Amino acid sequence: MSIPLRFAIRWLSYPLVFGGCASFMIWALYAGIPYWPTTPIVAAAGLLLIAGLERIQPFRRAWLEDHQDTLTDLLHMLVNLSVIQFTAEFLAKLGDAVPASVRLFPIESPLWLQLLLVAAVLDLSLYVMHRISHRVHWLWRFHMIHHSAERLYWMNGERRHPLHAALMAGPGLVVLLISGAPSAVVATWFGILTVHLAFQHSNLDYSVGWLRHVLGVAEVHRWHHKRDFEDAQVNFGEFSTVWDQMFGTFYDSAGKLGEAEVGLHEKDYPRNYFGQFIDPVHPTSAYPAGHNSSEQDEIRNT
Repeated sequence: MSIPLRFAIRWLSYPLVFGGCASFMIWALYAGIPYWPTTPIVAAAGLLLIAGLERIQPFRRAWLEDHQDTLTDLLHMLVNLSVIQFTAEFLAKLGDAVPASVRLFPIESPLWLQLLLVAAVLDLSLYVMHRISHRVHWLWRFHMIHHSAERLYWMNGERRHPLHAALMAGPGLVVLLISGAPSAVVATWFGILTVHLAFQHSNLDYSVGWLRHVLGVAEVHRWHHKRDFEDAQVNFGEFSTVWDQMFGTFYDSAGKLGEAEVGLHEKDYPRNYFGQFIDPVHPTSAYPAGHNSSEQDEIRNT
């Protein structure tokens, strides 16, 4: 591959693909174009572009190979995108029904400001729930599915238990519901976030430079998936790293992953979708990697 092409893919992939998709979705919001099917189609096009770019310039060539996970990740993606979109649409429609007299959300503000407010509320919700999921045992049992991936690529950003996916965004969606946030704004943000999460977990050798201190991109998020559990307790941000910066959980891991493995220490963790779906409620589910036996006993007895 020529140096100019490698340079272009590395530095222009995120601004052109993510920026282009986000811009189109925001334009559709301003134009009053219905969310369905326009925004999902644009998001799907963004995901396919990321998948194609991975084949051209992978971060790790070994991660291009199937790890007996492609079908599982496809099912996770289809189920979770449906669950999240349904949950967002349902709660947001309820928000639309909030009487104007008690509506707290600033619907008279410019749409771009409304979108930023929705993004901030949901991003904080995702950060808090993500961080708690690494500390509370029963939540970790659901979240383990996401960390069980032994390679990172565009599709496993949605490798999540559907219940945990709903719990992650739930607090933020409830706040937006109560405040009366417009459903179109909420749905647009989820479309934008879908493309970003594919970039965040992609096997694409790309960079955003200093902006990694603001955006939760792959350069810093891959470290969060390290198999060494204690090392991975940083960079929880789903879209931005603002909350990581604010609460002291940001680690600038760009260029430091090396040959470190991702995934879980538990080698017997289920690989198929059904096994991963039922594992969180199975009494023999594994404990967080990095917990020693005494910690496991203490958790078991509480």
